[in-house]
Amino acid sequence: MKRILLAGEAMGLFIAGEEGSLSDVSQFSSAIAGAEYNVAVGLTRLEHCVSYLTKVGDDPFGEKIRNALTLQGIDTSLVQTDVSHATGFMLKGKTSKGDPDIAYFRKGSAASTLSAADVDAIDFSSFDAVHVTGILAGISSSACEAAEHMIRRAKAAGCVVFFDPNLRPQLWKDTQTMVETTNRLASLADWVLPGYKEGDVLTGSADPRKIADFYLSQGVTGVVVKTGEKGAFAATSREQVTVPSFVAREIVDTVGAGDGFACGIISGVLEGLSLYDTVLRANAIGTIQIMNPGDNEGLPTREALAHFMETTPQND
Repeated sequence: MKRILLAGEAMGLFIAGEEGSLSDVSQFSSAIAGAEYNVAVGLTRLEHCVSYLTKVGDDPFGEKIRNALTLQGIDTSLVQTDVSHATGFMLKGKTSKGDPDIAYFRKGSAASTLSAADVDAIDFSSFDAVHVTGILAGISSSACEAAEHMIRRAKAAGCVVFFDPNLRPQLWKDTQTMVETTNRLASLADWVLPGYKEGDVLTGSADPRKIADFYLSQGVTGVVVKTGEKGAFAATSREQVTVPSFVAREIVDTVGAGDGFACGIISGVLEGLSLYDTVLRANAIGTIQIMNPGDNEGLPTREALAHFMETTPQND
């Protein structure tokens, strides 16, 4: 069991109960969203010890998030309640094709007040790894400072740092700022996990090998590029592997697939799996995710993951 720290914004989530424009939907179910929250849930189900740094409002969503973290077995000692700011939330559409519509309500949220001062209170020597995404850097300038401070302090303490760009253009004032900031943070990490479309935005090429070379040249240990239905391409200074994805019986919801993938990479690296087997696990969890509704409900236990990998064919 490894000790892993994540930081980000957990939000209330309203999921449309019918297809159509979000403005026309009349029925929603509620859940919890947030890329880092999804990864925290996934790593916990894989029996790792996870802590989560965030802020929530003194409101029903904040209480729901705290309760959910506790129920999942995630350490909440770094979760703060901000009485002056509300918990962010989002709407997610329902669709049978492609990605669902998303609407954010997170400007000025409690989590957006995260700062470098919040990171100063953390004892990084108690963790084996830290996972950060570009979303945290995008929600506010103080949160961006917190993200960079967290990566630098974690590296200094000997933690393995994983970074998922998780580009959310709607959070940034412009594309240039998003690209420059995301690449600066990525260059500080040990492992970088972009999708090939994100790589096109960040590096100017959608070619997985060129994307990997871009970050490897900046000194990172490894790069894993998600290539959709094809699977993923991974590279370190010593080896390169192309790993096919698994066959999805039915695509129900694509949101959270990348977070499931991150769970596979983080756990595989920390457990000492080979590069190929690490990416294979990541592909499996990503496929499981898209076959389940919701952002994190389908994330597997070790037993469920092993059964899926043993009984599900890979794509050609």
